Amino acid sequence: MTQTTLEPAARMPAEPRTVSTADSRKARRKAALEWVAVHALAIAAALFFVLPFVFVFLTAVMNGDQTLTRDLWPKTWEWGNFSTVWNTPGFLTWWKNTLLYAGLGTVLAVGSSLPVAYALAKFRFRGRGVMMMAVIAAMMLPPQVVIVPMYLFWSKQLDLTGTLWPLIIPFAFGNAFTIFLLRQFLLTIPREYTEAAKIDGCGEFRTLIRVVVPMCKPAIAASALFHFFYCWNDYFGPQIYASENPAAWTLSYGLESFKGAHQTDWNLTMAATVLVMAPVIVVFFFAQKAFVEGVTLTGVKG
Repeated sequence: MTQTTLEPAARMPAEPRTVSTADSRKARRKAALEWVAVHALAIAAALFFVLPFVFVFLTAVMNGDQTLTRDLWPKTWEWGNFSTVWNTPGFLTWWKNTLLYAGLGTVLAVGSSLPVAYALAKFRFRGRGVMMMAVIAAMMLPPQVVIVPMYLFWSKQLDLTGTLWPLIIPFAFGNAFTIFLLRQFLLTIPREYTEAAKIDGCGEFRTLIRVVVPMCKPAIAASALFHFFYCWNDYFGPQIYASENPAAWTLSYGLESFKGAHQTDWNLTMAATVLVMAPVIVVFFFAQKAFVEGVTLTGVKG
């Protein structure tokens, strides 16, 4: 009697699952709703930041009577408000003082902070951690805490009150935030580059200038923009040191002169505000690529 074995039938390949028309429509509807929700939130956030600037600009081109009404759109476009503000006695002087404060202060702060940041990032010495903690502590210390002894020093010892030099000179000795920002970027530069430069005969200073500086241009640009914007918008410092001398006022402090004790010309005040904001917006518009790149690459390594 012969025994026959039955081989299992070969498995048929599984048929591919077909997505029904209803499921496909549901997926497309869900994707469309997500797209609408995301873009609606983005538009709302953009309007939240843009509408104040639009309001300031529209008020700047109104006449004096319309600014006190509920009208949001100018009945007549008073472009002469800008020329009136520009020809205000002292306005050009405030411009020059602000450029001096922001420009020279930025150059001094970045130039003096870069060697300190390089030392904290690349050198190995005792107390480096303590020095870094001191830099962080200086970042967290509000300027109002030390304003009384600093004012007495600049007024009694050096007699420099009534000028902007008490605000500019300290930047020649470094800035805590700039040091921290540059140091974080320098940590991302491989040590092999600096060691190769030293093997070729470069000293520390030449290595910093020839090798490190070209590689950290984005971080330098970002820190310079941060510092420039800070000096341009600074109100507290000029109020403390330069308020007694109108010839040393900056734009941020000079704006107060457009607000009277009993009456304020809001159209002229807003026109002056537009003229003060315009350079900062233009600078950021042309330097935003370097600014974003420097901020993005900074802080990768801690």
